[in-house]
Amino acid sequence: MSLVETSLVDGVLTITLCDETRRNALSRALTSELVPVLDRADADPAVRVVVLTNAGRVFCAGADLSERSVAPGDDELGDVINPLALFGRFRESPKPYVGRINGHCVAGGMGLAAGLDISVARDDALFGFTEVRVGVAPAMISVVCLPKMRLADAQSAFLRGQRFPAAEAVRMGLVTSAVPEAELDRAVDAVVEDLLRAGPGALAATKQLLARVPGMDRDEAFVWTEGLSGRLFASDEASEGMGAFLEKRPPAWVIDRSVSGKDSDSPKR
Repeated sequence: MSLVETSLVDGVLTITLCDETRRNALSRALTSELVPVLDRADADPAVRVVVLTNAGRVFCAGADLSERSVAPGDDELGDVINPLALFGRFRESPKPYVGRINGHCVAGGMGLAAGLDISVARDDALFGFTEVRVGVAPAMISVVCLPKMRLADAQSAFLRGQRFPAAEAVRMGLVTSAVPEAELDRAVDAVVEDLLRAGPGALAATKQLLARVPGMDRDEAFVWTEGLSGRLFASDEASEGMGAFLEKRPPAWVIDRSVSGKDSDSPKR
């Protein structure tokens, strides 16, 4: 049985973590299925938006500790998780990634949730950097979590290792919003609908802005963004988008999901 299931409907690829027995832990088996799926999503022009979600009560429990329980000096499991291929990829991907966090999320799972572009969680889900309680540290995931957090919040959460509610994860900037379980699908669909109304090239360029501009000095940023803006305004996508605006019609890239049968054909969540 696959540990990662996918469904592509109307440009939306839904990826579901399905290893309920291990609470969707980032085992060698799960990551060996997940990373190639993410690679294909990034490269497939039919994929406009990616939604990452879970089966069961846990979004992701972090590392599979049964694989990590090895003798000191044994590095056989050093290749279980490639942080660039997993946590680091979302920022560099041209596609928007949306998290549908339908359950608890701790340890390495926090790296997934924080790494995604937009994440919506159930308000009864618990979050936490629990690594210190098993004798390790939130090392790799700190690369994607720390830029979103105040240092004071990171110090408390990383050092204490306690679990905290979804509302606190929102306040910390680790996820975008938290809603009641009954409203989760509606909230995720609203995000997806907005993303599908945007030009694919414009989304990719906007993700470049978000990834690169914060690390530039002001003058460098103005030079780089001026060139990017010029290329975008000269593109076929911009010509279509502005023409559609002036003609009061949807641009060619917009998919009417109500007509295409989103409700009947979309994957069960």
